Amino acid sequence: MSYPLDPLGADEFTAVAETLRREHGVAPASGTEPGWRFASIELVEPSKAELADFDQGGPRPPRRAQALCLNRSANATYKAVVNLTDARVEVLEHIPGVQANFTVDEFVECDQLLRTHPDVVAALRGRGITDMDLVFFDTWTYGEAVAPPEFRDRRIGWSDSWVKAAPGANPYARLISGLHCVIDLNTMELLRVEDDGPFAAGREAMPEVMGEYVPAHIPERILGRGRREPLKPLHITQPEGPSFTLDGRLLSWQNWSLRIGFNHREGMTLHTVRYRDGDRDRSIAHRMSFAEMIVPYRDPSPDHYRRTAFDIGEWGLGFMTTSLELGCDCLGEIRYLDAVLHNSKGEPYTITNAICIHEEDNAVLWKHVDHEIGAEVRRMRRLTISFHVTVANYEYLVYWRLYQDGNIECEVRATGIMVTTPLPAGAPNPNGTLVDERTYAPFHQHFLVARLDMDIDGPDNTVVMSESFAEPVGPDNPHGLSLVVHNIPLRTEGEAKQDVSFATQRAWKVVNPNVVTALGAHPAYKLVPSGAIPAMFEPGSPVLERAGVIAHTLWVTPNRPDERWPAGEFVNQSARDTGLTRWTAADRPIENTDVVLWYVFGIHHITRAEDWPVMPVDVVSFWLKPFGFFDRNPALDVVGTPPDACHTDTTSAAH
Repeated sequence: MSYPLDPLGADEFTAVAETLRREHGVAPASGTEPGWRFASIELVEPSKAELADFDQGGPRPPRRAQALCLNRSANATYKAVVNLTDARVEVLEHIPGVQANFTVDEFVECDQLLRTHPDVVAALRGRGITDMDLVFFDTWTYGEAVAPPEFRDRRIGWSDSWVKAAPGANPYARLISGLHCVIDLNTMELLRVEDDGPFAAGREAMPEVMGEYVPAHIPERILGRGRREPLKPLHITQPEGPSFTLDGRLLSWQNWSLRIGFNHREGMTLHTVRYRDGDRDRSIAHRMSFAEMIVPYRDPSPDHYRRTAFDIGEWGLGFMTTSLELGCDCLGEIRYLDAVLHNSKGEPYTITNAICIHEEDNAVLWKHVDHEIGAEVRRMRRLTISFHVTVANYEYLVYWRLYQDGNIECEVRATGIMVTTPLPAGAPNPNGTLVDERTYAPFHQHFLVARLDMDIDGPDNTVVMSESFAEPVGPDNPHGLSLVVHNIPLRTEGEAKQDVSFATQRAWKVVNPNVVTALGAHPAYKLVPSGAIPAMFEPGSPVLERAGVIAHTLWVTPNRPDERWPAGEFVNQSARDTGLTRWTAADRPIENTDVVLWYVFGIHHITRAEDWPVMPVDVVSFWLKPFGFFDRNPALDVVGTPPDACHTDTTSAAH
């Protein structure tokens, strides 16, 4: 039988849509009526108390789902809660003045509208583009500050236009600069065609670029000279199978256990993360996920001033998740989990092999060579849980890794294709890097927000800022060697608005002050910051108004079930942040309570020619490390690797 945290299944998505249709007439379009859309449907997760009661033999919590529904004819957003256990609607509430997330169906319908609209066809013809099969339209959402004032009371999108060099070529290689369309997403009506700039109406010829990455389309002059030799095969085998077990969504490996969830907005989520320490099953985190991803383009030009993406709130990592069944995304003895989602009619579909689980060798775990005893070496094995998303031109590859010594690593790799822009002859490009003939890639930033609901040996924890200081030279420190650590408990939300500091090696520990270890310490896990980047926006700027979360590296709040989205629940066409900046204005106490950490990190992408035409992965990560959680190295009991498994004998003749 399923566990209460298991994601919604296909039958449950269908039941949500059917129940709302039956009780409230929430139904997709029929005939000439625009009807409704289901923007999102997700599980309402049981509380910690309900789960604890269930785990101890108590009743199964009611199965509930939340749906965001769009009444297209009224441009109205509704939030519904459907009780799946009782097959009834508990709540259907109108949320005024907001827009729900963009849907994949709307993206597809925008493309169909634009490629057949006579005004768009005429604008393309004026630029010498007549083969519509080569044209690609990429529709984005708006923030209120850059939306056309006359259309702000509508659900709107704006489009980029691209033209491929040939059938099957890279659709993101050649931007049709200055051609943008404004669309009403409810009525699928073209509101405006913007057709301006130096390349409009054939005023200036577009530059010739080589933006191809698929081998069949790369000219021989690029690959022919000095082409590298292929690598010899590298086989990763586990003839006895993997060392982990997967029971439904419960994953167990090397003292670790956790449950794997999935939803439309966050994509993969990790729940009830525990570590078996001797005869104790100890809690580390209740829930870990990504809560927002903000990508502002730092170029004020007409092609890019609207381009600030909220990839999680506006689109959803789940909806953008790609199947891992093709290609070499994972190596070794792999287990996959599928993901079930829905379209805007509420109809379910399956992403096969959405999540990959496998073990990896990671060099040495610990080692020492003694002149009498000899060498003791343990190789490091880590368990990797991953999923990949394609958000238009970019890919984000998300890896959560568990280590035998109790460490947790979260790594994100960004790859894909940069947005580029053609330049008129002799024009400067101060906000980007030249990557091809008269073509630049604008600077931009990728801010990721991890939501970490930590439960270190229980829910009541305190976050402590830890910094290192060199003491001044003095009688007790004549050589200036003394290095001390200051640990400062963060008692309120205001104190917990923290920034990274290289000078003091600032980090943050999540401590349980109610538990004492055998060494007299309080068990903790340390958030080791890396990849933190500055916002670089002036106070009051539109992006900071919408996404105040990026102003600090760390935020800490008391755990509230309705506080899940750091820039607010509804970021599509938003004017200002309704998330962390609003919640923390109350400066609530956070000491010795159930806390959530919001960690902001990412990529400050000063673009390179080497990132074109397809970008090698850029890697950022952070760590959660046990700090006094164990009494000694918890990996002392890792079994050594047999010598014959460490190498392969080869014979080579010397000439």
